[in-house]
Amino acid sequence: MSEHSEIIVKKIADKQMRQNLDSAMHTLQKNRKNLIASNFTNWQTLREQGKNAKQKALNNLSSLTSEFIKNAENNGFILHFAKDAKEACECVYNLMKEKGIDTILKGKSMASEEIHLNHYLKERGLNPLETDLGEVIIQLLDEPPVHIVVPAIHKNRYEVGEIFASKWGVKKESEPEKLNAIARTKMRDEFKKLKMGLSGVNFAIAKEGAIWLIENEGNGRMSTTMPDIHIAICGIEKIVQTIEDAATVDTLLSPSATGQFISNYNNIIAGPRKQGELDGPKECHIILLDNGRSDMLAHDEFSEALRCIRCGACMNFCPVYDKVGGHSYRAVYPGPIGEVISPQLFGMDKYSDITELCSLCGRCSEVCPVEIPLADLIRKLRRDKNNPQTSKLKTKTKRKLMQSLVFLGYSKVATSPSKWRGMLSIASKADKMIHKIKFLPILKSWQKYKELPNLKNDLNSQISKFKGVIYE
Repeated sequence: MSEHSEIIVKKIADKQMRQNLDSAMHTLQKNRKNLIASNFTNWQTLREQGKNAKQKALNNLSSLTSEFIKNAENNGFILHFAKDAKEACECVYNLMKEKGIDTILKGKSMASEEIHLNHYLKERGLNPLETDLGEVIIQLLDEPPVHIVVPAIHKNRYEVGEIFASKWGVKKESEPEKLNAIARTKMRDEFKKLKMGLSGVNFAIAKEGAIWLIENEGNGRMSTTMPDIHIAICGIEKIVQTIEDAATVDTLLSPSATGQFISNYNNIIAGPRKQGELDGPKECHIILLDNGRSDMLAHDEFSEALRCIRCGACMNFCPVYDKVGGHSYRAVYPGPIGEVISPQLFGMDKYSDITELCSLCGRCSEVCPVEIPLADLIRKLRRDKNNPQTSKLKTKTKRKLMQSLVFLGYSKVATSPSKWRGMLSIASKADKMIHKIKFLPILKSWQKYKELPNLKNDLNSQISKFKGVIYE
């Protein structure tokens, strides 16, 4: 059994995790449904507008990036460009060393998770501290996020109480208010010493040269207004043309993510503190991160995935995600969107196997607020995984000899009507024997978790349906 399969088997056997995820996902689904029904008269029109705003920005990304850099620098931002994770991590590290700072407090940033910034800094003796409650919990556990919006959604309040008691030596609590109070007290002590803060970026507005951050806890605002130095890591796909475009997409984001009409904090930052202002950092840096995004943008079949606004709705509705959990995807980005972007950003050779964590039910495509056809993209990635010689992706999988022979044989049979009918006839006749033996060596891994279908009955049913269509 492969390492990936072992993780999935372990997670499926974790009944508590599955129960936690099932409860949380159904709550998020219900919240989204009720909010859209009660607060939006034409949700579909808004989706179209959001899709168009993001696609327009991607279609003109080169010119918008130049415009954003020019206007942001005029506002006092210091811009850096990182072509990959290594350059982005080095940029943060060098700034910390240059300023003589050994601890950086982090607001929520999936981009920092993507580049494994925490691990990079710790290896070099520096201290990155998470301040988002979910991120705090998983940092205490030394785990990656299980979800891009709610990183510790796989843990219930009793488990969180045990984590705080074990790691911080506090009294074990289970009431959310008391758990929040414990975390708030702990984080406030750290904020008092804050010299450098880090954040992600939800929208980078080219026309204004400003960045827009949304969050619910207030830690993001403290991480960006209290320190002397603020660093924001911004994926280049976060750039939009105008503040109106950002507002349109923001109106889609919160309802899709958590079922809220609007997030608690919307922070639009247009540069460092100016003369006469009482708060805000004295120095603001923006790291524009590529890390494979340009390659995605150049691919005519997969560039649509860059419209993603990181709402997590596709995970909330995925019937596979809530059974196996986010860690089964192994990459930073789990769920349907992770299946699409992880093989492209980090390599098909490393992550092509996660494309199998999909039933192709299409729910992810249906709920995506910016209409990314996720199920279709996953299907195309499966195609490229199984046909690496025709794939146009930068990194490819290596098909095993037996796998190549199986697909070659199947393609020859499936593209020949006479061979296909012959194969079905043989399979139908052998069906009784197969069920009697109840063992297929080639499919033993598949058979371990699934029952053999009754092929003869299934074929007869399909033939009857086909005849019904013809006669109608």
